Amino acid sequence: MPRIRRSADVVWEGNLARGTGRISAGTGAFSSLPYSLPVRIEAPADKTSPEELVAAAHAGCFGMSLAGELTGVGAPPGRLEVTCTVTMDDVEGKGHVIVDSTIEASAHVAGIEPDAFQGAVEAADAGCSLSQLIRASASVSVNARLEEENDGD
Repeated sequence: MPRIRRSADVVWEGNLARGTGRISAGTGAFSSLPYSLPVRIEAPADKTSPEELVAAAHAGCFGMSLAGELTGVGAPPGRLEVTCTVTMDDVEGKGHVIVDSTIEASAHVAGIEPDAFQGAVEAADAGCSLSQLIRASASVSVNARLEEENDGD
């Protein structure tokens, strides 16, 4: 795989307590997503946070990785649904840090045995660059369930 580089831009105005910022993707996929300290630690109020963006990135990375692993074993998914929840907590001596990232996935896949599915899930987690990055300083857990794929899915 070639070297991949992506960027994002942030503009922050004001102090930490009352200031606000906007996050934009270097690709233009999203722009000027608002965020602030109150949004980060209280109710989101239709704004985002760095931790929410990490959760989105982790869910996206894992979903793509699982699709690749399932396709590689001859059972491409009909549909994958992935939710990631990132937990930030106060850790003594470190302040507020991400302590956990939990993936919940549901996979609609035809023609795969449960053991082969679980192997694909484990390989997807191992191959997901965001799982590796987060695991360097926090826990990562993956809970995936196999749903029956039928003509209506």
